[in-house]
Amino acid sequence: MKKLYYAAHTYMILGVISGLYYREITKLSDFTGDTQLGVVHTHLLALGMLFYLVVLALEKLFTLSASRLFNWSFWVYNAGLALTVLIMIIHGTQTVLGAQTSAMISGLAGLGHIVLTVGLVLFFINLGKRIPAKGSS
Repeated sequence: MKKLYYAAHTYMILGVISGLYYREITKLSDFTGDTQLGVVHTHLLALGMLFYLVVLALEKLFTLSASRLFNWSFWVYNAGLALTVLIMIIHGTQTVLGAQTSAMISGLAGLGHIVLTVGLVLFFINLGKRIPAKGSS
């Protein structure tokens, strides 16, 4: 359960730092347009912190970590979220600084979303297996 708490706490810190980064880089660059940096903090707070706080509660109820799928879903989900957010930061920073972005950025963003989705699928498979059958509660 500590692993889930630490994950949520880490994403909270990263979410706050990313919001600060967005505010400061756009202010320093006199940038007023749209950039992906504006939603990095919400991705980290919602898909990171809030998700793992909910998982922490579900762990308490259903002992999700008793299954091998738990570690797989945890690490795959985190890898997908990390890749997705990293690419958002790179793309958003390039936008603010006026640099060209390549098609590779879009491809890596798509890969990050795919890995994130696989992590979610593994999580829901594990959750479904850990919820007691009707009548056995």
